[in-house]
Amino acid sequence: MPVVATPASQPSATVRTNLSYLVPICLVATLGGLLFGYDTGVISGAIEFLTARFHLEVGMKGWASGCVLIGCATGVLIVGPISDRFGRKQALLLAAGLFLISAIGTALPRDIWTFILFRWLGGIGIGIASMSTPMYIAEIAPAHLRGRLVSVNQIAIVGGILVVYFVNYFIARYGDQAWNETVGWRWMFASGALPAIAFALLLLRIPESPRWLVEMGRTEEAKAILTKVAGEDFAQSELASIRAALSTERGNWAELFSRELRLPLVVGILLAILQQVTGINVFLYFGTTIFKNMSASTGVDAGMLQQIVIGGASALSTVVAIASVDKWGRKPLMYLGSVGMGVGLLAMGIMAQNIADPTTVSGWMLLFIIIYVVCFGLSVGPVTWVILSEIYPTAVRGRALGLATFFLWMADYAVTQTFPMMDAKDSWFVQRFNHAFPFYIYAVFCLVLIGVLWALVPETKGRSLEEIERSWAVGKTKSAAKSAIRR
Repeated sequence: MPVVATPASQPSATVRTNLSYLVPICLVATLGGLLFGYDTGVISGAIEFLTARFHLEVGMKGWASGCVLIGCATGVLIVGPISDRFGRKQALLLAAGLFLISAIGTALPRDIWTFILFRWLGGIGIGIASMSTPMYIAEIAPAHLRGRLVSVNQIAIVGGILVVYFVNYFIARYGDQAWNETVGWRWMFASGALPAIAFALLLLRIPESPRWLVEMGRTEEAKAILTKVAGEDFAQSELASIRAALSTERGNWAELFSRELRLPLVVGILLAILQQVTGINVFLYFGTTIFKNMSASTGVDAGMLQQIVIGGASALSTVVAIASVDKWGRKPLMYLGSVGMGVGLLAMGIMAQNIADPTTVSGWMLLFIIIYVVCFGLSVGPVTWVILSEIYPTAVRGRALGLATFFLWMADYAVTQTFPMMDAKDSWFVQRFNHAFPFYIYAVFCLVLIGVLWALVPETKGRSLEEIERSWAVGKTKSAAKSAIRR
């Protein structure tokens, strides 16, 4: 059934969205998010067997796990110009190809450096998918559905992580320790080839981004797609708005770093960094250690506990985000989630500082971890990607989103590297704060996130991408006028 909506930006207009056309297209695009999660999470079940197979020392073990993040940063730097030059669909096809190459290459190496090379290539694919998927969905979806459809990508990411947890679990159960060290871990990585092939084949059947088509002068193709999305009137209105926006854009790096776009560029980078330094990937990458410490007090298997808490809680809370992001708005959800995350982290820190033996952690610690993960899945996880996909002009969206996502992956890498240092038994932080210091730091960043939201981030609910773009210029003009009056 078509969805009938009255966007806030067009109070007199009624948009009848053809969901039977739009939703399958967006679901295919979100398979990039699923592979993003799958390739990110596969290492968690394979790393111990990989370590035993290649006799890895601690430093090399960390590099085998972390090299994918360097690949992610590389991917988001190169995909901006690629997606702006060749299209969003072609960027997604490139990601699918890299996922496939990585799945095969990481399953067959004879030495660890060959493994790292192909793992790095997979990271490039993750980086490309991490920005191309939300950007594509944002550019094809009407304003009143854009938040919900972009947020589906977060469920796909969490779903990919959850799926690969179970794939790893069943592969590991197939044989004994010796089999897993020789063959089992190879099948874990090879299993990613099937979703990569499916993603590539399905991408061939979806259209290109209509906004990119207009930028390339292929207006009739764009009009045909927009008409299928929500009818002739919607297509005409969107085309006029896109043309007006593109007429003032140059679409190069100079424009991206111009004074006019300085504020949205800074806002995007800050949100990308703060999404990571509030600590979510500590629970993704080091969750096994955290949950093993809880197993004695909760009586639940550590691996299953990790899957339930991280996978289940994230997925369920993201469903709530999808249902509410276009009703409540982006900023209210972000405020709610940031406060909840901060409270959860502060409580975890207080408990960790006052518990001498981590094996005696009570169910209260588990409760606050669930609160933290749910609040992230409700807000900062999916909504950050929604905002990043909305705030940049069409002509530089690929470059801008790529730069913001580069900082996101660098922040992820920084958290990954610093958490073990802060949590090491012989570190000053543990001696002074027990194991609480990282949680306190992440809680402070939640407070910083609230300040950035209040001071810099606009509400984008129900506004077209072109209206959001014009609002930056309006805000700049008003600020200049106030300065002139004061002078």
